[in-house]
Amino acid sequence: MSSAYQHLALVDVRPGMVLSDVLLDQQGQVLLPQGAVLTAAIIALLPRHGVERLAVLRADAGAVPAPDQAAQRARLAQLFRRHAEDDAALATGVLRQYVARYRLDPESGA
Repeated sequence: MSSAYQHLALVDVRPGMVLSDVLLDQQGQVLLPQGAVLTAAIIALLPRHGVERLAVLRADAGAVPAPDQAAQRARLAQLFRRHAEDDAALATGVLRQYVARYRLDPESGA
């Protein structure tokens, strides 16, 4: 076992813990991405998907590094490449603003 993560039974998982790997269901479908912060609601739903154990980051492993802002902006440009950035009146422009706020400033609660 790596010192960066630990496997815990679902009953030992607490809100605020961070997934150290992608979480898949029994059919191999992605339930949660790597780095997802677990909430009480998410933890309560996991038994319905057959999840009994989770790999989470250790508390002493340090914080998850913030995503690179330049890489996030490049990804947004790729995702919305067919739409002008200043086209805020259209639904796509509004969606782009929300996605940009979410990816570039997750503390804003967008």
